[in-house]
Amino acid sequence: MNLEERLNQQFAAHIESVSESALYLSVPLVRAANVMVEGLLQGSKIISCGNGGSASVAQHFTAKMLNRYQRERPGLPALALTSAGTTLTAIGDAHGFEQVFAKQLEALGQPGDVLLAISTGGSCENIALGIQAARDRQLRIILLSGGESPLGEMLREQDVEIRVPNHDSARIQEVHLLAVHCLCDLIDTCLLGG
Repeated sequence: MNLEERLNQQFAAHIESVSESALYLSVPLVRAANVMVEGLLQGSKIISCGNGGSASVAQHFTAKMLNRYQRERPGLPALALTSAGTTLTAIGDAHGFEQVFAKQLEALGQPGDVLLAISTGGSCENIALGIQAARDRQLRIILLSGGESPLGEMLREQDVEIRVPNHDSARIQEVHLLAVHCLCDLIDTCLLGG
């Protein structure tokens, strides 16, 4: 196979993943946007976390909330638990990497806040402990997951899982980025109108 054929296969796999996801994700995306908007209107903030590529998606979402998505608007209260290297390494050194999100949520999370937890594979102990800390602090939880992630079992009825129906990490991350853009658009639409 030449490189051009391989590249065409990558695009085809992406298109198939996005098309399949569109069938499954519209309802949970709307539910998640409503949870976020409700929290924002009550003066709460959105806190995001993830590992690796998911950390980048969490930071990207936060940047869109604090600055703007496609329309000018006042910044919306959001923070990414992945942004402060000093904090992450201090917690990791003192308590272990599995505590990097939970410790921050225990300090920063307030009842009514929303946690956006992002995990492609769902086997990250630090995400699981972060979800538990968010539950303990009475945060609503939005979980962006994929494949056979066991993290969805930790959610309560008022929480929302947006699970990409795929097992390929690259495809899941691509859809997660699209899902984050959809959330930004839905939030802006709810707050600013169509």
